[in-house]
Amino acid sequence: MQRVKAVLKARHSFQRLGILYHQRCFSAQPNYALYGDFEEQVLVEGRAKSRAAILNRPSALNALTASMAARLKRLYESWEENPDIGFVLMKGNGRAFCSGVDTVAPHRLLNEGKVYECKRFFETLYKFVYLQGTYLKPHVAILDGITMGCGGGISLPGMFRLVTDKTVFSHPETQLGFHPDAGASFYLSRLPGYLGEYLALTGDKLNGVEMIACGLATHYCLNARLAWIEERLGNLMNDDPAVIDSSLAQYGDLVYPDRSSILRRIETIDKCFSHDTVEEIIDSLENEAAGAYDDWCKTVLRKMKEASPLSLKVTLRSIREGRFQSLDQCLAREYRISLAWISKSVSNDFTEGVRARLVDKDFAPKWYPASLEEVSKDMVEYYFTPLGELEPELVLPTSLREPYI
Repeated sequence: MQRVKAVLKARHSFQRLGILYHQRCFSAQPNYALYGDFEEQVLVEGRAKSRAAILNRPSALNALTASMAARLKRLYESWEENPDIGFVLMKGNGRAFCSGVDTVAPHRLLNEGKVYECKRFFETLYKFVYLQGTYLKPHVAILDGITMGCGGGISLPGMFRLVTDKTVFSHPETQLGFHPDAGASFYLSRLPGYLGEYLALTGDKLNGVEMIACGLATHYCLNARLAWIEERLGNLMNDDPAVIDSSLAQYGDLVYPDRSSILRRIETIDKCFSHDTVEEIIDSLENEAAGAYDDWCKTVLRKMKEASPLSLKVTLRSIREGRFQSLDQCLAREYRISLAWISKSVSNDFTEGVRARLVDKDFAPKWYPASLEEVSKDMVEYYFTPLGELEPELVLPTSLREPYI
């Protein structure tokens, strides 16, 4: 398509015209005033040998704002340097751990032309994810309740991930015209077989038992026993990972996926989602549906056909590249992809998806392109093109930190 080829050839020109730097603020810090009292959105609990960060927006399912990401990053950096703190814990207030990014805020900023503030948010978030994945002290994430999108990114790279019978995990980004980010292309691509591709393209959910079974979580306990585990962790005077591990396991349960689990369909998932293109994946699912005795394939097809066609193709390539990349390389690529989405240079699907599903809630997004056939290779390539000198790449302290994972 001529439009996309021109975009690819003129990315530097677009940056000079201000597509990514439009209405750039003078401060290098996010505008916290937009989000109210940000300190109340991430609470801190001091314990004998540890600190706990508590995501505190229960009415918004602890959806992450720019100010929350910035505060988490500062807290974790200070705790890592404090010799009196042995390990760190993160949890959420209410019925969610973290439901992902508060996408309504970036949607509003983009509609106001404040692209730079959105870019700063992604930069801060991804730097925190890298800090989490390279943290020098043991980390415990209690994923009790809804854990969606970047809720996985800010927790799964850490050492211990505790899930419960209330945990619900998913990556619904393609339904919003976006892509699984914040390290998702790293940890989803390392799941058994092609389960990562399946979760990323369909937005399907996993429960706590399934997260244990596929390796996303390290420990499982009933929600009713969480208070006992937290009390035991809070009283620990030892930061030895083995001691923390045994404390988490003390009230744990030995669990197995039930017969209805998506993991029971791993052979079909591998058969269908191992193909090279989204079109081939859909063809394979349609062939399976023709000879199936249940509606599972039809449900999967419906979910994929409701998603942004461009998002599906970008997401598949992102997960596939993630299989051969380190965490920092995945974050750098995801940063390029995210900046391409918010620039709207190729498509307006991100703001359109948020509008349709979270703002107007008419659930009728008008995707562009409207079909997989209309998504050209040049369009997809744009999202993976290295940034120019006027738009720096994501800079991570890779020479100073050794990844835990």
